Amino acid sequence: MAKVKTKMFEDRSYKRTFYSAPQSVESLIAAFLEPGIIVLTFVLVNGHFDEPVMRPALTLCLLIFALTFPGRNRFGDHPASAFVDVVSSWLVLLGILLLCGYATSSLHYFENEVLIWWATVTPVLQIIAIEVGRRIQKWRASDPSARRTAVIVGAGPLGHKVARALRDSQGVVCLGYFDDRTPERLHPDAGNELLGPLSTLAGFVREKGVRDVYITLPLGSQPRIVQLLEQVQGTTASLFFVPDVFGISIIQGRLQDISGVPVVGICETPFTGTNQLIKRISDIVLASIILVLISPILLLLAIGVKMSSPGPVIFKQRRNGLDGEEIIVYKFRSMRAQDNGTVVKQATKGDSRITPFGAFIRKTSLDELPQFINVLQGRMSIVGPRPHAVAHNEQYRELIKAYMVRHKVKPGITGWAQVNGLRGETDTIDKMVARVEYDLEYLRNWSLALDLQIILRTVRLVVFDRHAY
Repeated sequence: MAKVKTKMFEDRSYKRTFYSAPQSVESLIAAFLEPGIIVLTFVLVNGHFDEPVMRPALTLCLLIFALTFPGRNRFGDHPASAFVDVVSSWLVLLGILLLCGYATSSLHYFENEVLIWWATVTPVLQIIAIEVGRRIQKWRASDPSARRTAVIVGAGPLGHKVARALRDSQGVVCLGYFDDRTPERLHPDAGNELLGPLSTLAGFVREKGVRDVYITLPLGSQPRIVQLLEQVQGTTASLFFVPDVFGISIIQGRLQDISGVPVVGICETPFTGTNQLIKRISDIVLASIILVLISPILLLLAIGVKMSSPGPVIFKQRRNGLDGEEIIVYKFRSMRAQDNGTVVKQATKGDSRITPFGAFIRKTSLDELPQFINVLQGRMSIVGPRPHAVAHNEQYRELIKAYMVRHKVKPGITGWAQVNGLRGETDTIDKMVARVEYDLEYLRNWSLALDLQIILRTVRLVVFDRHAY
């Protein structure tokens, strides 16, 4: 099962990495659509009720834009999925804004009627805009004149993967393959779509008006590639060279320019530049508000831990954080014995080391609450891959492909793996492989909207989940 998931994730990452450039306009629209609608609706509702947009309102607009930009591209989602995503993200955002308003005593600056109308109208307009965008996308895809034609040089496994990515995208027609190799060296599904040898490529491109040519030949074919480029450059087709690097896990793949030298980034953290600033600000704001609100609960839990068994209230765990550096993570102590050395036994169902009160706080995840202090310290993030024991890292880094890549970001209190059913004991290698796969998927797809979705789903799991102990 884990192997199937890995292939699915790699293919999905490949499509995003490989075909992001031609969709730049659509991605740009999607990035501004959600924050634009939210801010514009707020301004219009204020205008409808004759409320001036003063400094508090402008501050709120800036906060909203920072929390929602860039928006997620939902044009290709199923309508029901897009509806649930919009509503859940909007409810989480409203909750964060209400907490901020309560913590800063600034709610009185806004009229209740304005806030109610804004909260009601905004998701409706978002859903309408997504549906309009979906219909425009569908219309463009059905218009033959708007569709780009493409051919692939190389009918091997990589060429077949490129063809699948092209056909899954909107507005592209993949006509077939060109290759000189014998049939047994071609992908089984690509042989039936072979258009001819490489020598006929340039003529075919000119005759059919092909817009894009994707070269997927192995690097060992460099002389043939150079000769091919010279021939095809005599046409008006756009040329793309696809390096065969997708046997490894691609994290935030992108092309960079270093003093005129093109460099392909294969494994990079999503938190650089503006993203890093947005992530850190959201962590500080949310962690500060949450700690203020749960301070009475923290006091009660501390008393409960102290009364349950002898020992410290806070258990300090050694974990690996950003870039694999060792950090100290806080938890309410839930066990009588403390394992934090070179051999660490994971807690299991019915574990005799767990106190009755410890079982309760583990079941409800209340033992994790002190980690909001770790977030303020900068050691952790609210959302990210869960930190494993140092001993477990040393064990699994040798067994699981790309295991240590999850340390390209700060560990989180909750994560994408946890809200997808991989919370609690990982008693088999397959479970740990699946958890790592979800962690890598989070790194590939990170956005503030995804973080908000994970937080919302975590709250639901805390109430209903029965798999933690």
